[in-house]
Amino acid sequence: MSGPEVLRVETDSAAALAFTTRREGVSTGGFASLNLGGSTGDAAAAVRDNRLAVCEHLGIPADRVSMCRQIHGARVHEVVRPLRRGRFAGGLVGWPHGDALVARAGALPLAVLGADCLPILMWRRDGSGVAAAHAGWRGLVDGVVEAAVEALGQPARVGVAIGPGIGPARYEVSQELADRFAARFGARVVRKRHVDLAGAAKLALMGSGVPAAHIQTIDACTYDEPDRWFSHRRDGPGCGRQAGLIWLEDA
Repeated sequence: MSGPEVLRVETDSAAALAFTTRREGVSTGGFASLNLGGSTGDAAAAVRDNRLAVCEHLGIPADRVSMCRQIHGARVHEVVRPLRRGRFAGGLVGWPHGDALVARAGALPLAVLGADCLPILMWRRDGSGVAAAHAGWRGLVDGVVEAAVEALGQPARVGVAIGPGIGPARYEVSQELADRFAARFGARVVRKRHVDLAGAAKLALMGSGVPAAHIQTIDACTYDEPDRWFSHRRDGPGCGRQAGLIWLEDA
């Protein structure tokens, strides 16, 4: 194995980040192959091996990676030391509930998981902090993006990478939910009953003060590329998960 396939994004700062795909891991069956989700039925040993391989490939300490038990909300955790140290490639489960994390020191990598929901990675362009948010429709409506930007601070100096998620052509919702999105973010993110999650996230970021020029979006639909991405809507709730990871490199 040549190493996990990841997408790197330049940050013009001391922050580094990557989005994983589902390729080049050890999981089998419906989790093939780089599944990083530890709570949807994959073998724990395979998940540990996949997570360790990703950390080794990226050059980050697996025992210091922090994440949350994602609950589609807007709670942000300030990380001043590794949350549940060693659990990322150890016990896997038992994380504090939340959907965003912020760290202001090096050697504190942050991770969020997704399989249609958006992994959104943020960094202060002066190198003084990073954040990661998991944003599905509930989190977007409830304000997880705005909460993460506020926790990171100085939005005019923030850079953002919106990772792979389900595209609007594949994300058809109820009329009630489409109306909620239109009321929350404006009509441009809704086409009939199809919702543009990445578009809504970008509007939330801009509304929080992040300049549009500082926002990058990965042009990928998780539903449409089954050989590269896991997708909850395509494959069901027991599918695997890819991740977004961000950390400061200068410590």
